[in-house]
Amino acid sequence: MNKIRHLSFLTRFENTLLTVYYNPVFIFKARFARLAEVGKLETPKLEGKYDTGQLFLHRVFGYRGVTLFPWMARVYDRDVPNKEANRENEESSANYNHVGKEVKSHTHTYYQVLIDSRDCPYVRTQTEAVTVLGNHDNSRSLYAIPGLDYVAHEDVIPYTSTEKQPIAHELFDKFLMHDPEKDPPFSARETLRAWQEKNHPWLELSDVHKETTENIRVTVIPFYMGQRVAQNAGVYWWRYCIRLENLGELTVQLRERHWRIFSLSGSLETVRGRGVVGQEPVLSKIQPAFQYSSHVSLQSPCGHMWGTFRMEREDGLTFECRIPPFSLESKEGTSHS
Repeated sequence: MNKIRHLSFLTRFENTLLTVYYNPVFIFKARFARLAEVGKLETPKLEGKYDTGQLFLHRVFGYRGVTLFPWMARVYDRDVPNKEANRENEESSANYNHVGKEVKSHTHTYYQVLIDSRDCPYVRTQTEAVTVLGNHDNSRSLYAIPGLDYVAHEDVIPYTSTEKQPIAHELFDKFLMHDPEKDPPFSARETLRAWQEKNHPWLELSDVHKETTENIRVTVIPFYMGQRVAQNAGVYWWRYCIRLENLGELTVQLRERHWRIFSLSGSLETVRGRGVVGQEPVLSKIQPAFQYSSHVSLQSPCGHMWGTFRMEREDGLTFECRIPPFSLESKEGTSHS
């Protein structure tokens, strides 16, 4: 088996975390480099699911993590050409995304995972992407769960470790216990099962939307967070997680965002602004991806969002990168008062 080594180094401009597959002929020049062996590489699964407790490296962001449990999501990929439906009468309308053009969905496995806190400062993804409305004592607080993420099956690079606590996260010992007779050698505690059942409504990943423009791949995952009652009117909240990935050769920088938000009540809101979450991320060959999350509220239990990112390439060309349209749908039994 190949050994996996984590390479962390500090440049003059930014902190960067790279995952390097050890190769004797691979030479990496870094002034402040430190290599540390973290385990042994396993063959990724082409079929089936990873079990709870599987250690992995994220294929794109490079962080160490551990799987908690899987989700089966409907993926609407606008890059996949639509074929004529041979079994049109057999298909449920729930299998289509009704925003804009009709897009056929397919089912795909994602995982709820814990991120190693030691890697958080070095990766370009928010480590508080999972949030929930507080419902204690009529609080209106928004709670964030640090170090949780959703990872697609193909982004899991599995590995093994001899450490009993290979992932640094405050929930690791609470959710998992070491079991040397099991492969992977970690089992779910009852606390994980109870936590999953209790928080299922706002953790659930159901829909994923994808679209590529000029080699920039945008993936959106929306979540319903619940309802607040204010001045005898309900306000419905969602969060959405967005990942941008540069699949091309030229470096690109995100300059502006342009959102259109439609509510079933009939309102249409337009939002423009510089960058996203206070940043104008650069997507390059070395750091091709960036992920963030944000929130939106509506007076109606349903709505739609779509928009564009204005991108600037290193050759000076600017273009509008499409954000795939996605539905905002509330769920019964998940509201908070």
